[in-house]
Amino acid sequence: MAPGLSRVKLFLALSRTPHGLLDLATPALAALLVLGGLPPLTVTILGLVTVFAGYTAVYALNDVVDYRVDQEKLRQGPRTTAGGYLDAIFMRHPLAQGQVSLKEGLLWTGSWALVAGVGAYLLNPVCALIFLLGGALEAIYCRLLKVSHLRALISGLVKTLGGLAAVLAVNPHPKAGFLLLLFAWLFCWEIGGQNIPADWHDLEQDRTLGARTIPVRYGEAWAGGLALAALSLAVVLGVVVWGASAARPGLISLGLAALLGAYLLVAPAFGLWRTQAPEAAALLFNRASCYPLAMLVLIFLGLIF
Repeated sequence: MAPGLSRVKLFLALSRTPHGLLDLATPALAALLVLGGLPPLTVTILGLVTVFAGYTAVYALNDVVDYRVDQEKLRQGPRTTAGGYLDAIFMRHPLAQGQVSLKEGLLWTGSWALVAGVGAYLLNPVCALIFLLGGALEAIYCRLLKVSHLRALISGLVKTLGGLAAVLAVNPHPKAGFLLLLFAWLFCWEIGGQNIPADWHDLEQDRTLGARTIPVRYGEAWAGGLALAALSLAVVLGVVVWGASAARPGLISLGLAALLGAYLLVAPAFGLWRTQAPEAAALLFNRASCYPLAMLVLIFLGLIF
């Protein structure tokens, strides 16, 4: 591999870009639902650039803020990544491993944050404020690792902000009821399908470090049950949000959405609750990460046909 490409992959690993690319589907999905169709081409292009830059910056910020904690975990010794964990496709925590310097990490994060901030402002100044709020909350979330497992609530809030900002970018005056439904849907998906399985992946290291996460605080059985409950609710809310949106789906489309959610969310969550295995946590995380993209494709096809 060429040295230049190797360095690129290190920075992509810092921003968890494979995961970030999947996350682009969430704001796109929100915009499609509130409009019932595609936004203008210029808004679409600017929006895609902005959300890519935003997710790239926020994921990198997580590693920048957490790099000393990540170094503590690395000092516990090498570990395997169970089940092809999505966030470890290139490398986990290249900053903590010394493959990227702190100065480089800060420059990378700040550059993408600037692009995201400008793009968000051009879409809607409120979106720029939402982006700044998301970055601040992400930093707070990281700092609460050894303080409280309730930091998961902040994680849920951060993940909803992209979708809410996308709605405001294409419709400055959406219905409050729709925003609340969208928030609840994305919040449940994040807690059950992202936060809990991600913390489960680091469970043994977190216990050693004295970290406060849901799996550490409540144990595997209760954490698995909470993930299953949150994702079951997310599937229901996904159907309700689509049904209440401007997309106006038919009953067959809503049924397909329920089946999709059952496969990508409920089935792996049930497997995690039943087996409590690290591989099951990785499977849940990976499948749940694909859920917004799968819903985006389904809703787009529903609009066409």
